Amino acid sequence: MKYPATRLRRLRRTPALRRLFRETRLAPEMLVQPLFVKEGLDRPVEIASMPGQRQHSLRSVVEAAAKAREAGVGGAILFGVPARKDPRGDGAADPAGVVPAALRALKAAVPDLVLIADVCLCEYTTHGHCGIVVGEGPHAEIANDETLPQLARAAVAYAEAGADLVAPSDMMDGRVGAIRAALDAAGRKETPILSYAAKYASAFYGPFRDAAESPPSFGDRKSHQMDPANADEALREVAQDLEEGADAVMVKPAGPNLDVIRRVKDRFQVPVAAYQVSGEYAAVKAAAARGWLDERTAALELLTAIARAGADVVLTYWATEAAGWL
Repeated sequence: MKYPATRLRRLRRTPALRRLFRETRLAPEMLVQPLFVKEGLDRPVEIASMPGQRQHSLRSVVEAAAKAREAGVGGAILFGVPARKDPRGDGAADPAGVVPAALRALKAAVPDLVLIADVCLCEYTTHGHCGIVVGEGPHAEIANDETLPQLARAAVAYAEAGADLVAPSDMMDGRVGAIRAALDAAGRKETPILSYAAKYASAFYGPFRDAAESPPSFGDRKSHQMDPANADEALREVAQDLEEGADAVMVKPAGPNLDVIRRVKDRFQVPVAAYQVSGEYAAVKAAAARGWLDERTAALELLTAIARAGADVVLTYWATEAAGWL
């Protein structure tokens, strides 16, 4: 029927009606809090470009995770900042490294919080790239296949330290298959892989690189991260990762790629995560600090849009705060 018999405003008239008929519902348990843990710290350090976020000590990362879980947050993803780096990123696979140490502490203190370990080499290499670099100067390039065993060793180290999921973010071809084979060979057949399947070379990663101390010392990451102009390619990336054994897939960044999230969900009908990245968070923080918008309202609107696009899990720096708001 048409107006005046049909009046769509009827179900919007009161807050109670709007809540009851809301199509997309955010819940704390679908949120994941990113946490940075830095080797050698004795107290947390504020991250200037990400107001409200910190590089954590082993003690404070446990406190932050416990606070997130108390708020109802479903999971945490860990990024390590080691004391020492080398050209091959050997520290990423060190069973005594900063991430395995944090995983063991968190598993003991917050056993019902899902722990996700990011798997990449960029924080552990002197050059800041996601894989092993061969050649020098203008001829330097990331050696895809030589990088895979290193990533696989790191994933096994994290699984053995207590990670509930491992999440390769490097965007090397074939890494999901290599990690799945290594986990299975190590007796970790039940450890799931959450693949950063569609990770774009984005301008929104800047504050993260401050937090993880991982800016590339030369060049950029466009040789392996996706071109933001491409969406069909994202579906190919997802299909490949699923074929290699990924249990869930991720789109990153979330906000600029809502269309990709929707297409991935519609095409594959698998668990889809989306990462609302550091630059998305920092932009709202900066605008809110100037009184240009309301942070809480803006953050919840953005998170709702990501969920509406099809994300089952949302990684966001607002996770603990948003859980309290919800």
